Amino acid sequence: MKPWLMVWGAVFVCSWGGNQFSPLLLMYEQRAHYSSVLVTVFLGVYVLGLAPALLVAGSLSDRHGRRPLMLIGIASAVVGSGLLALGPLGPGFLMAGRLFAGVTVGIAMAVGNSWVKELSQGRFDPGADVASGARRASLAFTLGSASGALVAGLIAQWGPIPEVLPFLVHIAVALPFAVVVWRTPETQTSGGVAGPWWRQLGIPSAGHRRFTRVVLVAAPWVFGSAAIGYGYLPTRLTGATGTWGLVFATAATVVALGVSSAVQPLAKRVHSVTSARGLATAVLLMTVGIAVVTVAIVQQSVWIGLAANVVIGAGIGIALVSALLEVQRIAGPRDLAGLTGVFYAVAYAGFLAPAVIAAVAQVVALPVVLWVVVALGLVSWVAVLVSSRRHIPA
Repeated sequence: MKPWLMVWGAVFVCSWGGNQFSPLLLMYEQRAHYSSVLVTVFLGVYVLGLAPALLVAGSLSDRHGRRPLMLIGIASAVVGSGLLALGPLGPGFLMAGRLFAGVTVGIAMAVGNSWVKELSQGRFDPGADVASGARRASLAFTLGSASGALVAGLIAQWGPIPEVLPFLVHIAVALPFAVVVWRTPETQTSGGVAGPWWRQLGIPSAGHRRFTRVVLVAAPWVFGSAAIGYGYLPTRLTGATGTWGLVFATAATVVALGVSSAVQPLAKRVHSVTSARGLATAVLLMTVGIAVVTVAIVQQSVWIGLAANVVIGAGIGIALVSALLEVQRIAGPRDLAGLTGVFYAVAYAGFLAPAVIAAVAQVVALPVVLWVVVALGLVSWVAVLVSSRRHIPA
C-alpha cells in the first residue's frame, strides 16, 4: 500500500466521525424532543473543539512530526463516538462527544491533509502531479463525511438502537487505523522553529494578502453552505418529509458530499494559477445553493431541497481543491500544516450558521434571514473577484 493511501484512510475515518451526526439532528429533535435551537447547537458546538485543534495541531506537528498528532486524532475519534453513544443519558454527553469530534476533525484536516500532501510527492510517490495532494486530501474528507452520514442515517431510519449503534460502528472502523498510522512513514523531521514550543504556533504566511483577501473570504461559505443545505434544511421540511425525514436528511447529506467528491477531479480545470477563478466560482455556486434552499423551505419541496444540495456540493468540491492549492502555494516550507489549520478553522466556523439562523428566526421571518445570508454570499463573491488577480505568490 502506498504511504499516502494509509493516511488517506485515517483522514477518511476521522471525517466519518465528524459528519455522522448531521443526519441525526432530526432524530434528536423528534424523538428526544430537543428544541430546534439546541439541536443546531449540537451541530455547531464541535467548532469549539475543532478550531483550537486546527490552529494548534498543525503547528505542533510541524515540530514533533505528523504521526504523534494523527494518533491523538484517532484516539479522539474513538472517545468522541463513545461519548455520543452515551447520548441517551443526557444532552451533556452529546455536547462532549461533539467537542471530541471537533478535535478529531481538526487534527485530521490540519495534520492529515498536510501528511497526505507530503506523501504525494518526491520519493514517496514520484508519479504524482503537483495538485495530487490537494485532490486526495479533499476527497478523503468528502468521502469520509458522506460515508459517516450514510451509515448513521440508514441505521437511524431502519436499524436497532439508533441513538447508539452508529457510533459503535464508527469506533469499530476507526480503531484499526491506530496501527495503520503507526506504520506510516514520517515526513516532518525538521523539528520546526527553534526555541520554546509556543513559538511554533506562529504562522508567518497567515498574514499573506492573498490568504486574507481571497482564501479567508471564501472559507466560511464552504461549511456554512453545507450546514444549511444538509444540516438545517431537513429540520425545516418535516411537514413535507413526514416519517421519511431521516431518509431525506441522509439523502441530502450524501447528495451534497457525493457531488462534491465527483467534481473534485474536475476542479483542477476550474482552478487557475493566475486568478482566483476557482474560489470565485465556488462561492457563487454555494450562494446560489443557499438561495435554492430558501425556495425549498418556502415551497416545502423535497426535490428542490435535493437540487439545492447538488449545487452546494459542486461549490464545496471546487472550493476545497482550489483553497488547498492556494494554501499550498502561499505557505512557507515550515508552516504548511499551520496555514492549512487556519483555513479550516475559518471554514468550519460556517457550521455555526444554522444555530445563528435558528436564533434570529425566532424574531425575524426565516425566509428573510436566509435571503440576507444570500446577499452576504454575493458580497463575498464580489470581494473575491476584486482581489482575484492580486497578491499572487511567486
